[in-house]
Amino acid sequence: MWARASGLARPETEALDPAAVVAAAAGIQAQDRRAARLSVWTRSRSLDAAAVDEALFRERSVVRTWAMRGTLHLVATEDVRWLLALLGPVFVAASRRRYAELGLDEQASASAVDAIAAAVAADGPLSSAALAERIRDRGVDVEPGSQAVAHLVRRAALEGVVCCGPEDGTRGTYVGLADWIGDRAGDGHARPPLGGDAALAELARRHLAAFGPARPEDFASWSGLTLARARAAWRLLEGRLTEVVAAGRPAWVLAGIDVGVGHGGPPSVRLLPAFDTYLLGHRGRELIVEDRFARRVWPGGGWIHPTVVVDGKAAGTWKLGSGGGSAAVVVEPFEALATDAAAALDADIHRVGAFLGTS
Repeated sequence: MWARASGLARPETEALDPAAVVAAAAGIQAQDRRAARLSVWTRSRSLDAAAVDEALFRERSVVRTWAMRGTLHLVATEDVRWLLALLGPVFVAASRRRYAELGLDEQASASAVDAIAAAVAADGPLSSAALAERIRDRGVDVEPGSQAVAHLVRRAALEGVVCCGPEDGTRGTYVGLADWIGDRAGDGHARPPLGGDAALAELARRHLAAFGPARPEDFASWSGLTLARARAAWRLLEGRLTEVVAAGRPAWVLAGIDVGVGHGGPPSVRLLPAFDTYLLGHRGRELIVEDRFARRVWPGGGWIHPTVVVDGKAAGTWKLGSGGGSAAVVVEPFEALATDAAAALDADIHRVGAFLGTS
């Protein structure tokens, strides 16, 4: 049921553009740039890497910036401003102790953000190292490549000043958010941003659409908001939710949503990349990954392995290597796969090659 909500059981014939995929998934975890592209692909396998890059860097219908949990995500351009208005102040406030540990008081932090804004407006796109120099020119003592610089760039993004820009080889760059997307929504038309309770309710609705059945605890864990605000979001959606039972406990879906576990037919197999958002949408994940296999997916240190999912349930891990002009996919199933699942897995492995433009 969760795989269907998250777009992981979408028919092969249903083609969505990257912005639509990202919006339907309520954002795509994106600290790993290649993994983020694969997360888009696995939800609309008619796409290739070039289509995702087109959306990011030319159409600009998708933006990479800090959002849920204060971590890097791909979000639809039409959602950037209201998401940042809702989430940005929460994560800036939560980081003030860390700023202080790095020697950044509020005056220094604000001065640094001003320097970043001026720098990208005049000369963006700029690398983190280039931004460090501009921050130092303002009298804020930071070292290029330091945690202080990383936190200041993140703060500037959370305040809606910058977002990730074009990629310069293996390095990322930063641009002014307003210059990068203008007043456009993802379809090129300006729309008034959501605010206040409307934004909170909309984020909860997106989460339920992508991860339902879910509970306020799941929404809090996924979004990074407090449980009190998550419960407030549920109250805002009163009359639009249906209570069901998931993992033996009450949970909720959007009214009118079919939560059936499947309709027969061949198994749905997906290769999820590292950090895929499907594995981050719930506080408890026992219906997705059996407890006995959890350490093979989440080994610790914040890492989430690339995972093979069969009909929404983790069935193994995988890794992608390359050499000699081709890619090598190595799968480590938790248990022997059924014949039809193994055949579907083989087909998905070949689709990875098509996405990457290699054999």
